[in-house]
Amino acid sequence: MKAIDRPFTKIINGTTQFVIPVFQRDYDWEEVHCEKLWNDIVRVGKSGSDRGHFIGSIVYIAAGDSSAGFTRWLLIDGQQRVTTLTLVLMALRRHILDSGWEPTNDDDPTPKRIEAYFLKNLQERGDREHKLVLRRHDEATLRALLDEEGPPENASVRILENYEYFLDKLSGEDPAAVYRGIGRLIVVDVTLDRATDDPQMIFESLNATGLDLTQADLIRNYILMRVPETEQTRLYEKYWSRIEVLFRGAAPAFDTFARDYMALNTKAAKQARADEIYHAFREFFRDREQADGLDATLEDMLRYAGYHAAFTLGRQAPTGLSASLAGVNRLAEVAAILVMKLSDFHHHEQTLSEKDFNEALRLLESYVFRRSICGMQTRGYWQVFAGIAYRIDAQKPLESLGVALARMRERYRFPRDQEFARDLEQRDVYGMRTCHYMLDRLENHGSLEPTDTSSYSVEHVLPQNESLAKAWRDMLGKDWQQAQRTWLHRLGNVTLTGYNSTYSDRSFEEKKSIPGGFNESSVRLNKHIREQQTWTPQEIESRGKALAERALSIWPPLVVSDEAIAAAKLEDLRTRARSRAVDQVPMSARARVLFDAVRPHVRAIDPSIVELAETRSVSYHAGEFFLEVLPRKNRLVLLLNLDFSECDASDEQARDATERSFLVNAKYEGGAYYRLDDEAQTESALRLIRRAHELASS
Repeated sequence: MKAIDRPFTKIINGTTQFVIPVFQRDYDWEEVHCEKLWNDIVRVGKSGSDRGHFIGSIVYIAAGDSSAGFTRWLLIDGQQRVTTLTLVLMALRRHILDSGWEPTNDDDPTPKRIEAYFLKNLQERGDREHKLVLRRHDEATLRALLDEEGPPENASVRILENYEYFLDKLSGEDPAAVYRGIGRLIVVDVTLDRATDDPQMIFESLNATGLDLTQADLIRNYILMRVPETEQTRLYEKYWSRIEVLFRGAAPAFDTFARDYMALNTKAAKQARADEIYHAFREFFRDREQADGLDATLEDMLRYAGYHAAFTLGRQAPTGLSASLAGVNRLAEVAAILVMKLSDFHHHEQTLSEKDFNEALRLLESYVFRRSICGMQTRGYWQVFAGIAYRIDAQKPLESLGVALARMRERYRFPRDQEFARDLEQRDVYGMRTCHYMLDRLENHGSLEPTDTSSYSVEHVLPQNESLAKAWRDMLGKDWQQAQRTWLHRLGNVTLTGYNSTYSDRSFEEKKSIPGGFNESSVRLNKHIREQQTWTPQEIESRGKALAERALSIWPPLVVSDEAIAAAKLEDLRTRARSRAVDQVPMSARARVLFDAVRPHVRAIDPSIVELAETRSVSYHAGEFFLEVLPRKNRLVLLLNLDFSECDASDEQARDATERSFLVNAKYEGGAYYRLDDEAQTESALRLIRRAHELASS
């Protein structure tokens, strides 16, 4: 690598060409950036000193197709500055032509000199003619300006706007001073050697703050910068450009996708931090590429990007799934990692029908909404959905989703109908984030003629104003203040309307009868309201109960068979059992002899018994836990999932486990334990073990 301070004009001058690689981002400097550069040019150009002005670095590497008289460089860093300075020079050329300005000395600019030195290679033709080559529609727009042609279709807005900005600025300046200022701009000229330099590492160090480039920029550059230019173009056009289209204008959504895609493949236990996504993704992608190859990895990434964009942005979402995807997204965008997995089962694996996919999404929507109504914990949802995504069964996705939700720990459980309906009726729903969503779903669920409620606001039938009008006070009676405090924000008293400001604090009769009032409302939610003669706690409660009853069908309960849950538990135990051998459990020599004597008899009870090596014990399961073997120095303690009353009273080795506060090293709870001191006691112990097994498997 060679790095020296040089005037920008010395770098661009000569028979040379700078090409923006396909992996680089589009030109995106805004007016604020152009203004700063312009002010620097004018200030240094008007200065009486020949002192230069530093504007940053330009990093480039040979493209590999240069010749004796022509050199092509790939611009690794500095494309925004180089492109903007090219626009300034083009604007200066055009300004001199249009204004008729004449030079007064040999160092002054002329259109011919600007073009020959800084814009074109006049002895070259075709792709070699221009000194700067951008990417995609940026290039078409720049080429049109360089050749002084009209802008193309789908022109680059940034290129055109900034070119016109400099034209406007030049109208009040001396072209010679501007030209002089450009000549005094100094850059760190960094030339890389393909044989010894790693462009990606240098690029990362130059952008180490992460402020200039998005995570998408960094990831794209990492993937494409390491391959030859021809491969860059092929991979970009085949895969990456299509990913960019999916997330165009939504950089945060791409960051979320990269994080979720990476986690899905690595089974990450926690979310990557926003400022660490690129570095974590780089390590993940390197391993994945080595295992599967670059094309296969990018093809898989493109497929999952489509799933993620359909869910988070609604882009290219299948018609039959778009409403269900939007419903879940509206409540929990963090569910994207699980939705991607379900999407792959539907589109790629084809083990999840469209009907079942919709049902799965409806179940997720119900899970999140019910929990919000019941005031349950919402932190940690990403880990919840990620954990399900890692475990879900590709052959029966819908059933395994239901089982996973049914097996959630208490703080993340699926709310039951009774508590959901109760909280819907009794909670103050108005202040909830999901209030408008809830009323919209109550309004439109199942309708072939849905009402567009996006512009509607939430209306309180009984007004919020603490100074209620006399008509309301008379209707509510002497305890009107208590009635208002109790029922104001409940489900039965809120609705949707486009006439919120019209209704205001009017009396109930006026709200019904005024133009646009409840009597004329096309909103289905308001049908019950207009049928009432009064609006008191009785009517509010009645409407709340009716809406809560309807809600039970919109946000359905979780229905999973006990058999499916038991089978899932057993499979989890088998998976755990395969991860650690029983001979790894520490035991004394005497305890090992006793264990080896009893173990074959336990396993012979039923071939489906799961034997699990714990940290300091061995447990046995048949649907449910029934035995834990706890090694001691000279004996075994057999903890049984059996009431002590089930034991033989004549067997002195059996003990009541409930009389002990705990048993050392025990991971499970049982009603009885057996002290096995000698091999001769094995048959006596087995009678109790078989009884515990019968109860666990029944």
